[in-house]
Amino acid sequence: MWPCGGRRQRRLGGVALLLVVLWLLLRRFNWSELNPLRLWGRNHGLQTENSEFLLEGMPFRILGGSMHYFRVPREYWEDRMLKMRACGLNTLTTYVPWNLHEKERGKFDFSKNLDLRAFLSLAAKNGLWVILRPGPYICSEWDLGGLPSWLLQDPEMKLRTTYKGFTEAVDAYFDRLMRVVVPFQYKKGGPIIAVQVENEYGSFPKKDPNYMNYVKMALLNRGIVELLMTSDNKNGLSFGLVKGALATVNFQKLEPGLLKHLDAVQKDQPKMVMEYWTGWFDNWGGPHYVFDADEMVNTVESILKTGASINLYMFHGGTNFGFMSGALEADEYKSDVTSYDYDAVLTEAGDYTSKFFKLRQLFSMVIGQPLPLPPMIESKASYGAILLHQYISLWDVLPAVLQPIKSEFPVNMENLPLNDSIGQPYGYVLYETVIFGGGHLHSRDHVRDRAQVFVNTVYVGELDYNSVELSIPEGQGFRQLRLLVENRGRVNYGPALNEQRKGLIGDIFLNKTPLRNFKIYSLEMKPTFMKSLQQASGWSSVPDYFVGPAFFRGRLWIEQQPQDTFLKLQGWEKGVVFVNGQNLGRYWKIGPQETLYLPAPWLRRGGNEIVIFEERTAGRIIQSVDIPYLGRTQYVD
Repeated sequence: MWPCGGRRQRRLGGVALLLVVLWLLLRRFNWSELNPLRLWGRNHGLQTENSEFLLEGMPFRILGGSMHYFRVPREYWEDRMLKMRACGLNTLTTYVPWNLHEKERGKFDFSKNLDLRAFLSLAAKNGLWVILRPGPYICSEWDLGGLPSWLLQDPEMKLRTTYKGFTEAVDAYFDRLMRVVVPFQYKKGGPIIAVQVENEYGSFPKKDPNYMNYVKMALLNRGIVELLMTSDNKNGLSFGLVKGALATVNFQKLEPGLLKHLDAVQKDQPKMVMEYWTGWFDNWGGPHYVFDADEMVNTVESILKTGASINLYMFHGGTNFGFMSGALEADEYKSDVTSYDYDAVLTEAGDYTSKFFKLRQLFSMVIGQPLPLPPMIESKASYGAILLHQYISLWDVLPAVLQPIKSEFPVNMENLPLNDSIGQPYGYVLYETVIFGGGHLHSRDHVRDRAQVFVNTVYVGELDYNSVELSIPEGQGFRQLRLLVENRGRVNYGPALNEQRKGLIGDIFLNKTPLRNFKIYSLEMKPTFMKSLQQASGWSSVPDYFVGPAFFRGRLWIEQQPQDTFLKLQGWEKGVVFVNGQNLGRYWKIGPQETLYLPAPWLRRGGNEIVIFEERTAGRIIQSVDIPYLGRTQYVD
């Protein structure tokens, strides 16, 4: 019996030694490179222990990059993900825009370019973990920080608080959103390893002490089981915390002591830079901001040397298609441009930059393993000059396509009785009333954001934040006073969120008397409107010189397989471009942006219909070019 027992003991000892060796090997194995589809044991998820992340109990470093599915054509999602992998990233982060998924209260959309299930599935397929940032507020230089404008129908609304009208809307939205999200969590076999609670709440000046806990519980009560995180800049870090969520920090320049400050806020926890800003966004009338590639990569390297995890915001910025770009309001109101190029690691059209290759070299050394080859870039096309051969004046569109809303008083966009009573979220509104004589027109700062003023069809000037009064010329008899008001984008950051109602938000005065009895025309420019516009009678040949507001149309003919291109609107002043019904976004001659990105999936062989709404001075042609021009550059300080 003794010899047999000795052999058994030796075998058990050998097995124990083997297990120890395997454990040591696994501790050394780079779990940061583990593919979501290759990991079958799903017991522990992403955890924090002794100042490091663990995934299934093994050390894990997040090397992440931000890309927003709603800013990138669906056909290009996988291409951008493959480029993330080729750069050395293992994690994708994305916001979720409430104002796209629930454009109308109670009507949810997770289809086409908003198919979050498909996006998360593609991330897993391509070896990327996901940190989901569902808001409800997302900031992101996005209209109202992703909150739907219909919330502002309530005159007492208090956004980002536990005000009942807000939490009831969030609850209904999260009820629907989490049905999509929960099955894609790590512990259920999906790629989501962490979920963010709200966004930069520590910087919100009107904080509700109960709000962050409310959002946290709203996630937990609907089945979120993965690691929770918060995200704030240095100044807001201490004020955006919520018990049970890991605090992370956002910045561009690594100030001395910044990460130590994060350690002081939460002891013995892994350090995570949720937003390392790889560039910056642009405002109309300003420069195109760029951030030095070498400085960026050196800072990333310094962050990694501290042992911290990192997420590059943005890896790929994309485009604020349509009317979705946001705005800032600090000393003055500044609206964001259409492009969200951000001087990021990939360009707006998904092409490589020097930042990509410098980061790829750095991450390759950090990982210590060969990286996948970068995918080939898609070639761009220059289709040349496109003639806009027909036009129809806005004044001719009114009786044919648009029916007015009659109101004694001016009504702001959000409270117009439209879209199943949720108001008008974006675009323009035309306010029309009758005046006798001329005089002094005063807005009392009630124009949001910019109004062109016409007497009958004659342009007489503009009203905006800086220009609040205007002289109306005298004339005989009754005349129509028209104010074409543009919503240039709602503020997405700061204390003014609750004051983002658009259109005319109060009385307009002529000779100190408030104007009354309006006809109000909604110019949201939805697909149904654009289709009706195309079928309207009244289109005619464009004269040698014409002043808007008017719609212009032409055709781009493509013989071969369509390719990405950029539309240059030299000679045009301000407006919006539609191609095959897709709203490419705003243009404005004040810059910096001079070209609009037109992705190939929105084009087709043969004829492509182009419609431009021009507010003032129209050109005769636009140019399709193969190189974008985003304006005069200025380095970020």
